Amino acid sequence: MRVLVVGGGAIGMLSAQRLAEAGLEVRLLDQGPLGQESSWAGGGIVSPLYPWRYSPAVTALAHWSQDFYPALGERLRHETGIDPEVHVTGLYWLDLEDEAEALAWAAREKRPLEAVDIGSVHQAVPALGPGFSRALFMSGVANVRNPRLLASLHAALLRMPNVVLEESRAATGFVREGGRIVGVSTPSGDLRADRVVVAAGAWSGKLLATLGLELPVKPMKGQMILYKCAEDFLPRMVMADGRYAIPRRDGHILVGSTLEDVGFDKTPTEDALASLKASAEALLPALAGAEVVKHWAGLRPGSPEGIPYIGPVPGCEGLWLNCGHFRNGLVLAPASCQLFADLLLEREPIIDPAPYAPAGRIG
Repeated sequence: MRVLVVGGGAIGMLSAQRLAEAGLEVRLLDQGPLGQESSWAGGGIVSPLYPWRYSPAVTALAHWSQDFYPALGERLRHETGIDPEVHVTGLYWLDLEDEAEALAWAAREKRPLEAVDIGSVHQAVPALGPGFSRALFMSGVANVRNPRLLASLHAALLRMPNVVLEESRAATGFVREGGRIVGVSTPSGDLRADRVVVAAGAWSGKLLATLGLELPVKPMKGQMILYKCAEDFLPRMVMADGRYAIPRRDGHILVGSTLEDVGFDKTPTEDALASLKASAEALLPALAGAEVVKHWAGLRPGSPEGIPYIGPVPGCEGLWLNCGHFRNGLVLAPASCQLFADLLLEREPIIDPAPYAPAGRIG
């Protein structure tokens, strides 16, 4: 079977890898360089920001992926020599309004979330600012270094003889024969395949619209800033008022993020920079004297309730989706791509696929 995957972010690359491992011929297509859109731009926390606020559908994918990530990181490091840096730090949530709901969720889901004394948080994170009164902590939460993860996935795909990578080649529409999708159109000619998979992130809805289908996936802009500090400056991830600080192993600190409904505009703005710096300095006052190394924006694939679309598109034989992961693309990628591969290859799925099925969810 020949499969064409449209979209070269974490979802597209992992989907391609899973299918190629099963022996399929895979061509991966992206409108730009692989891994340079939403997957690159995010923070890389291997957890939804507030996991108790999501539906069971998101929770099921998140839990599978969280358990899988350490092995994935080690395997990619071993295969490619590029370490994705799966960095287990744990995560503090500060002054939550729905603390009781969070603890009830954790008890129900058997996740290691607990209320901790704010004094112990200041001991564990000496750089934390004043003014916080309550905290929850979840041990075992990791972050992954997005650019390194994407580079290692790219390198792994280059080593696979049954994978062809097509960078900077945009899919502009689909090739149809009767009711079947048999390929995609590009400015440099059609590409044909037995199955076509849309994993194009925020651009997925735009592509499906060429078939007259309404896929409710749209771009949601997020801006981030990056500082460089001492390696031991921030030993844990911390989060308050919807903003987070993430430590990398080498002392880089990511602070994010905004959530803006402004279409496909991913221009960084001065207003967002000021807002992010204010959040950073409230969390970690010492950052007031630190230089912002980088400020950037990306486009998340916004979807209703953040539940991705995984499976075949009814009425369009040969067309499949693995898209619409909103704020949790990296978190959910391993489980989403395993589930997608299970469905396409007609294997027993790792979890119940019904909540993610496109049928009944697209117009």
